[in-house]
Amino acid sequence: MAKSKLVKANEKIADAVVGGYRKIEEGVVGGYKKIENGAVNGFTKNSDSFVDQFLTKDGETVEEAKARLAAEQKDREEKKTAKAEEIK
Repeated sequence: MAKSKLVKANEKIADAVVGGYRKIEEGVVGGYKKIENGAVNGFTKNSDSFVDQFLTKDGETVEEAKARLAAEQKDREEKKTAKAEEIK
């Protein structure tokens, strides 16, 4: 009987410790996610604003400008790779 009381007490302690750990973990992870989302959203907002102000052409949306710029960058990289292989 004494052994079963010790086992029950040990289980209660283990449950309390695990529960406390989970609460701390959820708080830390939740806080990190909020900070990460804030940073990503801030960067995206600034990036969109810059593209809209300086890199869009007449009648072009921010998304279209970003796609055009990405395609231009890909073309430059392919030309650079082709030129490097041509030299070898």
